[in-house]
Amino acid sequence: MKRICFTAALAALAVSVVGSTAFADEVADFYHGRDLRFIVGYGAGGGYDTTARIWARHLGDHIPGHPSVVVQNMTGAGSMLSANYIYNAAPKDGSVIALFSSGAAMEPLYGDKKAKFETAKFAWVASLDRDVQACGVWKGAGQGIHTLPDLIKAKKTVIFGSTAPTSPTSQYPLFVRNMFHAKIKVVQGYKGTKAINLAMQNGEVNGTCGMFESSVRGAFMSDLKDGNLNLFMQVGEHKKIPLFAPATRVYDLLKTDEERKIAEVVFSPSEITRPVAAPPGTPHDRVAALTRAVMETAKDPGLIKDAEKLKIHFDPIDGKEVQKMFADLFAQPPALVKKAYWMMTNTK
Repeated sequence: MKRICFTAALAALAVSVVGSTAFADEVADFYHGRDLRFIVGYGAGGGYDTTARIWARHLGDHIPGHPSVVVQNMTGAGSMLSANYIYNAAPKDGSVIALFSSGAAMEPLYGDKKAKFETAKFAWVASLDRDVQACGVWKGAGQGIHTLPDLIKAKKTVIFGSTAPTSPTSQYPLFVRNMFHAKIKVVQGYKGTKAINLAMQNGEVNGTCGMFESSVRGAFMSDLKDGNLNLFMQVGEHKKIPLFAPATRVYDLLKTDEERKIAEVVFSPSEITRPVAAPPGTPHDRVAALTRAVMETAKDPGLIKDAEKLKIHFDPIDGKEVQKMFADLFAQPPALVKKAYWMMTNTK
């Protein structure tokens, strides 16, 4: 009897191994000799684009079949255009993935009709990073602004550049405006953080929000070291970034439990720093292979070396956790969501 059971167990194991190998072979056959299109919802040179291009250099080495990973920029509506495309028009076969903001992914929660997707139905591959954001002004906005209290007390209106209403570049300064009654104006329509930074240098605007630590360490480190970029606020709820000092942690100025819960709705999505999705209906084995590839690429010496050149470190999140994090955010009480939405969109 023991021999029979042992033989049956070996047979089951063999079937399992053969099945796993067959799935791996099918994925490899699909990707072999193919380009994997990696769409980025923002313009060239910004944090999203820089991150995508670093990963693209190494990601294909960890996908069965080793496809070439080709980055394509698709700008518009704070990366909403890329999210709409990947959900509605892109091939649902694993040949296209997209990197867009977690803020754009949150828009269906607020009833935004321009969001032509259901966030829960994306085939979430991963988030390439888990990061903390900051807001900054150029040369103190001419008013000596170095902290959030400095901004709140500013006598002249501080103008912030923004990509779109769905972006932290718009939502965060408006939250500060509406929560703390600060003199803030938001100008939208810029194609990315690089364009906003140029606008700050040219005097078109005074500041920007939505600056991840990885972006600051990369594209904006020289501006920070030279004292031209003054980071005055950071939004991490449980983490304070030494690089951002003396920027005020926004939660330190909130006075009530309700204010903190509203802030969580506004700022928590930023923890899903660089979410990557495939279209709904993408075969599960290909999504799983892409997720494994992201997590393996994070340990790739080549990726680590490229990241170290920019003095950044990636902390990816797998697709299942990304799915859960969005689900938790979408489960917030409607009344709280309504107040949070007003805080980050009201311009009157």
